[in-house]
Amino acid sequence: MSKKELSRRDFLKGAGAAAGVAALGMLAGCTNDSKPTPTPEGTPEAPKGIYTPGTYSAKGKGMSDLVVTMTFSADAITDVVLNLEGETADIGQAAAEELKAALMEKQGAEIDAVSGATLTSRGVMEAAKKCIQQAKGEIPVEVIGGDAAEGTAAGWLGTEPEVTNIAETWDTDILIVGAGNAGCAAGAFAAKNKLNFRLIEKMDSVGATRNWYAAVDSADAKALGEKPVDRARLRQELKRFSSGKCNQQAWTTWIEESADMQAFVKELYGIYAPDCKLTVTVGDEASWPEDEGFFFPAVEHTWSRGELARNQIFQKYMEDAGYSIDFGVSLVKLEKTGEKITGVIAKNESTGTYIRINAKNGVIIATGGYPANPEMMEQLDPLGTSVITYKYYAAQDDGQGIKAGVWAGGALQKEAAPMIFDRGIVTPGTDAGYVTLSTGGKAFGSTWPKNQFNLGTQPFLKVNRRGERFTNESGTYDMMSYSAANQPGGVYCSVFDAGMPEDVVRFHTVGCSASTRKNPEGQLKNFDEDNGFCFKADTLEELADKLGFTGKDKETFLATCARYNELYDQQRDDDYGKPAYKLSALKTAPFYGFWMGGALLTTEQGLLVDEKARVLNAETNEPMEGLFAAGDCSGGFFVNNYPCLLPGIACGRSMTFGIKAVKVAGGIDE
Repeated sequence: MSKKELSRRDFLKGAGAAAGVAALGMLAGCTNDSKPTPTPEGTPEAPKGIYTPGTYSAKGKGMSDLVVTMTFSADAITDVVLNLEGETADIGQAAAEELKAALMEKQGAEIDAVSGATLTSRGVMEAAKKCIQQAKGEIPVEVIGGDAAEGTAAGWLGTEPEVTNIAETWDTDILIVGAGNAGCAAGAFAAKNKLNFRLIEKMDSVGATRNWYAAVDSADAKALGEKPVDRARLRQELKRFSSGKCNQQAWTTWIEESADMQAFVKELYGIYAPDCKLTVTVGDEASWPEDEGFFFPAVEHTWSRGELARNQIFQKYMEDAGYSIDFGVSLVKLEKTGEKITGVIAKNESTGTYIRINAKNGVIIATGGYPANPEMMEQLDPLGTSVITYKYYAAQDDGQGIKAGVWAGGALQKEAAPMIFDRGIVTPGTDAGYVTLSTGGKAFGSTWPKNQFNLGTQPFLKVNRRGERFTNESGTYDMMSYSAANQPGGVYCSVFDAGMPEDVVRFHTVGCSASTRKNPEGQLKNFDEDNGFCFKADTLEELADKLGFTGKDKETFLATCARYNELYDQQRDDDYGKPAYKLSALKTAPFYGFWMGGALLTTEQGLLVDEKARVLNAETNEPMEGLFAAGDCSGGFFVNNYPCLLPGIACGRSMTFGIKAVKVAGGIDE
């Protein structure tokens, strides 16, 4: 089935979460013949005759485009229908009933955001406000089309906005934009050094935190007796991953200064989370067999989970030092005098008013990548987009910081660097790439509600829709997804038998994929559910039917399984060269299978920076005065892909460069 043929019903099939399905049940649009519902008892009465009776619709921006449809009598809102098709099933869609009830109760668009669904709530309020303006005759009636317009070649960048109605002005020495991993580390380090700074964040809380990150030769690794990392080989491996296109001077900053970053993080854990345990991945757990030529250095540092996540620890440290994060304030554009960046124009998301923030010593952009921006994804990374089925990114990562930097003259990395994991489970027949929603927005096709499907990384037999094996299944996370780029639908099927628990121990995949090895029975429980994604059968023929193979494709699938058993028996992969220890049998029932694409975590194609986190000028490649970038909005560190055999390197890089930017802007480093 092609993406254009994918119906709304097909897209919603298998959504899983009852709350998400309930929210999507309200998708049908109203017409002017819609029967109004009574105004709830106790609702504040609107002035008589303020609306033109009828039904009006408008778009808002949440995770994707969403649509609010409101029906009006002459003096009241009588019905609300929310189309949240592109929102996360267990978060945004699950908030639908609460948002609808709030709009009806308030008889207006100014409602409280639903906790955990800030972006969806804001999009609903934005669209509801436009519906009310239409009903009052203040703006033209909006016509909601079914298809999104195609962007132009440079459509992702758009035009830098003109802002004249500044409501207030703030002054500071250093402005940090974004409270994710890079921004929170930067803020905490600035607080430790008693610098004059402000940190703005468009959401209502700090960014989500992964508990692991990478640091080179930390005191903690040394205390475990770990030998120093082979830095020459580390540099060679990073160069190889990027085909030599990376900024190798920038690598030096992480290699030389990440141990100090780790010491700073540990200091704060000691204050706010002393019961959390630190594990450094060393010894056998950090090994990758040499016969595949990969290098797996001991750099991963993982904290056990406590009451506060790491970014919340950073926030608490800032607050205890007398600083605060300005939540609900988003970046609009940078300001400059001559060639120097002097501050930003920001927007108060609650009031809609604009703020000029002057930053005497510099602006640090730490706003994340662009995975939640379909235009940027399609135009800047068409290959990555073509193999992705599942969204695993932060909803607020829409590339605004990158756009602001380019508008101001910053250089953008010329090649994509997505972080794609081979864990985007889909229902049979679902293609990789975007699906166009009824709202006109776009979303990736998987409706799996639980998280990345960790089992996808295990190197079992993989076949395409024709039932053919097409690649060596062993490698880094993104290799499998890219191998499917020229296969039908951009997806593939993974197949294994009852020997799976023993197989995954022998495979010994590393990093976060080790979750399957440590709990194989937990993964197999998914196949006992009638969820439409995971299939289990007593015979390979029955499994083929469940996976959707028919006719010649089914015959090919069964022949491929037989051939794979031959390769296993001879313990040599003559077809694609996979190491023998990563071959597995397909002989013992039950048999298992599922369809997969890529799961997108983030993008790391951003503003080019030097080793001091200074953004480079697009024309001269010289550092721009007063502008820094750290984290996924910065470029030059990863090119082509993410070197995922260095677990935590993206987060470790983000925090190290966030701290580095503060050191340079604050005069701690020259």
